[in-house]
Amino acid sequence: MQQMVAMQIDAPGRPLRKITRAVPEPDIGELLVEVTACGVCRTDLHVLDGEIPAHYPIIAGHEIVGRVADVGPQVDGFAPGQRVGIPWLGHTCGQCAYCRTDRENLCDAPLFTGATRDGGYATHAIADARYCFVLPDRFSDVEAAPLLCAGLIGWRALRLAGDAPTIGLYGFGAAAHILAQVAQAQGRTVHAFTRDGDEEGQAFARSLGCAWAGGSSQVPPAPLDAALIFAPVGDLVPLALRAVRKGGRVVCAGIHMSDIPAFPYADLWEERMLLSVANLTREDGISFFEMAGRTDLRIVTESFPLDDAGEALHRLRTGRVKGAAVIVPPRIA
Repeated sequence: MQQMVAMQIDAPGRPLRKITRAVPEPDIGELLVEVTACGVCRTDLHVLDGEIPAHYPIIAGHEIVGRVADVGPQVDGFAPGQRVGIPWLGHTCGQCAYCRTDRENLCDAPLFTGATRDGGYATHAIADARYCFVLPDRFSDVEAAPLLCAGLIGWRALRLAGDAPTIGLYGFGAAAHILAQVAQAQGRTVHAFTRDGDEEGQAFARSLGCAWAGGSSQVPPAPLDAALIFAPVGDLVPLALRAVRKGGRVVCAGIHMSDIPAFPYADLWEERMLLSVANLTREDGISFFEMAGRTDLRIVTESFPLDDAGEALHRLRTGRVKGAAVIVPPRIA
């Protein structure tokens, strides 16, 4: 019997543990994917810390790139050997009011990769074929991995920002470093906000074409039309509201954020809007990868072997990852 290797979270607050078990077989509508790369996302830290709902024990990771190893019954459009990407939203009911109106990102009974169904810190993963995407050939497996969440959620957040010509990105990590390039390709001006004093991060933002980069407590050189918050820090919300012009939007793009402090109504007044992003729709994925395939994006990554997944998470937590961290599992003969 073929065996798979994975890094599992046994319970909230517990370190990752290496496990070996039989490779699962795909059920109706599913694919078995041999994982070649899996991005490391801040949401993985929220699962590790018990800050969002998850089913433990769980194999973490939801920015998965791999090759189809087996196809379950009633699956069309996929074949063994084909490269696919598996995102955070891993399954929806297809029956609730949200699913019936193409808003499956708000499904009443979803499953989430790496949280409520096993993810990609592993040599193999099972995926709902409906939520697997064909990836642009121009990206390597390691480059493509961060696109499955940092890219996709950033894309949805940018679309919620509307046609804002000047945007601010709060938290310049995996998502922002991709989105800054996408926004510039659309003709927008981008301002980057990092941790106060993070001169290296600010230099990185400027190297990717950002017009200005500074600390999150600083005032940008001109009012923003929209601000997108990727850092899970509620204190940034009032700062961002004060940074956007009248009628501007602040989009909270994380799945988890610390509590937002009280702020005066004047910060929200004059038709400023405060929005949140929840997951993604399949249309988000299709449109994003179509755009990414024709856009010259520089995906900055740092690779870690599967056994060092815990170290990758620690470096992400302490702000010591430039761009995106990516897990590369071993090949299983």
